[in-house]
Amino acid sequence: MASLNKVFLIGNLTKQPELRYTPSGTAVADLRLAVNRNYTTQGGEKREEVCFLTVVVWGKQAESCGEYLDKGSPILVEGRLQTREWEAKDGGKRTVIEVVAERVQFMGRGRTAAPATVPAAESFAEEGGASGNNDDVPF
Repeated sequence: MASLNKVFLIGNLTKQPELRYTPSGTAVADLRLAVNRNYTTQGGEKREEVCFLTVVVWGKQAESCGEYLDKGSPILVEGRLQTREWEAKDGGKRTVIEVVAERVQFMGRGRTAAPATVPAAESFAEEGGASGNNDDVPF
């Protein structure tokens, strides 16, 4: 039986990215993302609902997010859903579903003008994707 765990989200950051490093030195950033959904009720009333999500970004991509993104920055996230469980200080179990980013694309300007972060394309080129030859690129 096949299964698929893939999400694409476009939204805005609700706060500054939280960048930290693991004990081994790997960068990890938590992004708080708001994704809006507009719809019309059966009675013709226009409504909007907001879904708030945590997006976890790893490595150099996390550092780029910490450097270039601000509260309100529009981003596109491609990733997967992950469930995480832990025991709280009060002894109760806690569970959260978060998005683990495989790719974060900047869709607007943050603190400074930064190129869009597209690691998938970089790795595609490094692996010799499309022919491995960029001589015919028109820019």
